[in-house]
Amino acid sequence: MKKNLLFFLLGILLCLPERASSQTYQLTGNPVNTTGWDLVSDAVVSGDFIRLTTDQTSKYGAIKLSTPITLSYCDKWKVEFDFRIDGNGTTQFGRGDGFTFWYLANPPTGFVSGGGLGIPANASGLMVGFDIFNNTTEGQMSKVHVLYGTNNTAGSNIEYNNTPGSTFHSPDLNPTQPFVGNTYKHVEVNGETDLTNPTNWIIKIKIDGVLIADQSFAPSGNAVGMSQGYFGFSAATGGASARHSIQNAKVYVDKVPILNNTIKPFVCTNPATGNGTVDLTSYNTQFVNNPGNYTFTYYLLGSATPIANPTSFQYTGNTTIKVIVKDPTSTLCDNGDGIIQLEPTPFAATDATLTECNNNNGGVGIFDLNSAAVTTLTGVTKEFYPSIYDLNASTNQIPNPAAYTAPPGIIYVRVITAQGCVSTAKITLKTHPVVAVHDVNIESCFIESNPLTASFNLINAGVVPNPAAFTKKYYPSLTDALNGTNEITNPGAYIAPNGVAYVKVFDTKGCFSIAKLTLTVNPPTPSRVLNDKIICMESKTTLDAGPGFKSYEWSTGATTQSIKNVGVGIYWVKLKTGECITTQTVKVIPSESPVISSIDISGANVTVHVNGGMPPYQYSLDNITWQDSNVFTNITRGIAKIYVKDNYNCEPIIINVTIPNLVNIITPNEDGINDTIDYSALAMKPNLDVNIYDRYGVQVFKADKTNGYRWNGTANGRKVPTGSYWYSVSWNEHNNNKNTLVNFTGWIIVKNRN
Repeated sequence: MKKNLLFFLLGILLCLPERASSQTYQLTGNPVNTTGWDLVSDAVVSGDFIRLTTDQTSKYGAIKLSTPITLSYCDKWKVEFDFRIDGNGTTQFGRGDGFTFWYLANPPTGFVSGGGLGIPANASGLMVGFDIFNNTTEGQMSKVHVLYGTNNTAGSNIEYNNTPGSTFHSPDLNPTQPFVGNTYKHVEVNGETDLTNPTNWIIKIKIDGVLIADQSFAPSGNAVGMSQGYFGFSAATGGASARHSIQNAKVYVDKVPILNNTIKPFVCTNPATGNGTVDLTSYNTQFVNNPGNYTFTYYLLGSATPIANPTSFQYTGNTTIKVIVKDPTSTLCDNGDGIIQLEPTPFAATDATLTECNNNNGGVGIFDLNSAAVTTLTGVTKEFYPSIYDLNASTNQIPNPAAYTAPPGIIYVRVITAQGCVSTAKITLKTHPVVAVHDVNIESCFIESNPLTASFNLINAGVVPNPAAFTKKYYPSLTDALNGTNEITNPGAYIAPNGVAYVKVFDTKGCFSIAKLTLTVNPPTPSRVLNDKIICMESKTTLDAGPGFKSYEWSTGATTQSIKNVGVGIYWVKLKTGECITTQTVKVIPSESPVISSIDISGANVTVHVNGGMPPYQYSLDNITWQDSNVFTNITRGIAKIYVKDNYNCEPIIINVTIPNLVNIITPNEDGINDTIDYSALAMKPNLDVNIYDRYGVQVFKADKTNGYRWNGTANGRKVPTGSYWYSVSWNEHNNNKNTLVNFTGWIIVKNRN
């Protein structure tokens, strides 16, 4: 038989809402909640306890579950409750009789004589009696009786039932644990499968923590094969009386939480054989979460023999499978029953449609053929083919169905169920409308610090008519746009030279197209007529940027095309062309004054040598009359002013030049007349250098301070021969902090008398 006592306990759980942790079906509360229970005869709720009988003779009371409980496949169970037996009984018989906790196929429904502890004759099931009346001595006692069988002994008193292996009778516990008293006593009853004899139960009974019974019980009588019964408590009084009370009754069950009691998976039979094969274990996840934590046993309905190979179960027609789910770690009663209803149905795959992106108008989509809804069944095998011919011939099977690149069209699929049923379907491949984009030209003004580049706002490029409906990303090349690499992170201020960029435009479906952005740098547009000018330092000029610009802004604050009365300096003007502004700098430069580098005096002729400034030069001795020649003739001896100006006609430069008054003939005869040539008038000139040479170029005299810059016609103390000699005189004229070299050359005749 099955383990009937555990069946009873688990049945209690079935009356409760399912929970994943320990379950209880209980009688607790104040007042006690008796929902789902029936009170029989004198039993009533009295505050926080159930009073089975009052302290009167010939009373009977019981409480039982309202509906019978079917129990199966329990390994362990536990019941606990508190009882109290008190009141004033008759003196003759002491206090009596006692009560029983039971699981019975035929529970009491009315009055039962006190001798049987409230258990009717021939009751079958588990009975645990707490007896306080000794029918032999008619005295008070405290004994525990256990019967796992049928109450069919004399007097219907389980005290006298001694069926071997099915009964237990404790010694009198009155000396140590008297049952009668004003306080409650706590009882724990634990049961578990006897592994040496699985039809037996090992029952342990404790009262206030003291072990009373611990043995294996075999079912006997009508308890053998019992599968349904009622859980309850009962008590009766006869000639003696007592008040029998219970409280805090609890039955603990760890029940496997079943997600679905019955499942009806799709199954089919192979048309060739008429049979189908199914993996029953594949449905475990539909019964429980985390099926790896449980053990599963499968039975054909009505059979007690487990299915030997549940992973490959063969069936033909409608078949019902009973599934037993157990928790191997549970310490209490495990119970989980499920039904797999196999009802073979012809299998037919359904046509489906897949729609993917035609990215960048490439004409193809990338399709995940596995996602086509050709069947709702799981565990199927799919084979995809490009044509119906290939499907029928099983040729050219598509090798990459998860990423199949193809234009719009039709492909075919063969679907094979786990039972070997086959069907085919058509999959229509479509593409979403192309994301319509337009190439755009973008112009932007040059960057002054790097005029070959500009800052482009790519975001504002009108590549689509309704930008808010799209997402855009920007890339420097078409390859980057296609591959999604090197994305431009600052599209609102993208610095680049003339060239291109690309924008990848996504719609709400994730499809994209790529548009080209042609980038044009608007270069600087300076004035072609505005150039640097050279003017005299004291002069003014006009700067004119010329026409054709949108606006002008000068460094002087003027906003006109030209500015007048401009002196020497550096100026700028901002010239606007379109939306771009070119800043152009212009210089007004003072002209370089010419410089008189040297003056040559030869007799009465003066030659002026000039450099610098802007040739041609003009020359004057009075700043009134000007000549182009740099040679003045017939210059009067003494101090002469020479004026020079260049082509800019600025204020002339002026230099004072000393024209020496020297004689050309000396007669050094010491008569006091023309005895010497005298250069002393030039003695104060800087860098004065006086030399006299003979006709062969040999120096015969050098004037200095020691000789007073005078020559008396001698050389080395001796008179030189009569003849012509050449002199060369040079010095610096100091004018306006500048020194001008003056060269004075000429000839002299010396007449010496021998």
